[in-house]
Amino acid sequence: MALAIYRKYRPKNWFDLLGQETVSEILKNAGKLDRLAHAYLFYGPKGSGKTTTARIIAKVANCQNRLDGEPCNECQACVEIDKGLSMDIIEIDAASNRGIDEIRNLKENIRISPASLRYKVYIIDEAHQLTKDAFNALLKTLEEPPRHAILILVTTEIEKMPATIVSRTQRFHFKRVPLQIIADKLKNIAKVEKIKINDEAIELIAEAASGSFRDAESLLDQIASLKTGKIIDVKDIEENLGSASFSRISKLAELLINQELSPALEYLSKINEEGYNIVQFNKDLIHYLRRILALKFAPELENRFSKELTDKELDIIKKHSKIINPDKTIKLIKSLIEAYTEMRYSPFAIVPLEVAIIECLKS
Repeated sequence: MALAIYRKYRPKNWFDLLGQETVSEILKNAGKLDRLAHAYLFYGPKGSGKTTTARIIAKVANCQNRLDGEPCNECQACVEIDKGLSMDIIEIDAASNRGIDEIRNLKENIRISPASLRYKVYIIDEAHQLTKDAFNALLKTLEEPPRHAILILVTTEIEKMPATIVSRTQRFHFKRVPLQIIADKLKNIAKVEKIKINDEAIELIAEAASGSFRDAESLLDQIASLKTGKIIDVKDIEENLGSASFSRISKLAELLINQELSPALEYLSKINEEGYNIVQFNKDLIHYLRRILALKFAPELENRFSKELTDKELDIIKKHSKIINPDKTIKLIKSLIEAYTEMRYSPFAIVPLEVAIIECLKS
């Protein structure tokens, strides 16, 4: 069985950990100085590299030929960890092992010396899902773990983590990965894997992934399997996702900005007939209008938006921000948000959206 792309191209050292330069630099220096902590808390959006970073730490801690804080990826310890064969690297999914019994087992087993490596490393994924009793049981272990153990908690929802747990760890925030970094990695993967895909399709995949390398790479893998030997374009991505590209969103937005009611309704009907997810389309439209409105009053946001959009997309956003009527745009956004709430539960999803557009543009 072929290895999935997201697993094949998972970062194996600090240099490959894209979009998290501050995190990788600090942890690399910690490994270089042999000052790895006994407990870490990694938090941030999904697919941003939290669990991958935990595995790199496991390699750095146990690597037999570590150089300048980087694992060699060639010694027995590194190879076993990369292949998931080491008994001393224990990954626990807190979503399905969230009770006090599982944490009690951890407390008992963590005292036992490693089977073959220098350090035992426990990686608790989705740690925020542990029960209150489980957190209480874990607390003492975090305070005084054995010298041969490292505990790494991973979560997408740090606000659900008890303060007593958070205070006993070194905390690292993983940022949402900029769209362009994801797109660049996809282009490199496509080149190596000989996947024929145009740049606009890659950008749509990166945008749909919402900052997640894993989601982007999985989608590329999926599309490549469907279009073997053929060039993948935007239409293929749209059909697979059921969502529209940036160009379709911006086209409707421009019609709305210019108060062109009839063409806007006609274009919306076309989008619906072509089978796109109309609820998601409205959500994307709201975000689009939100950006142009924000840019109208805070031009400095251009730097932030540049991480979420390509240069071409940002230019279109900037153009629209200069021509909008702020009061009408605010009214439109509010109406679209109300329509979105109704659309999610309506058997006629397009109707609330059409009504919202008519009410805003006819007045």
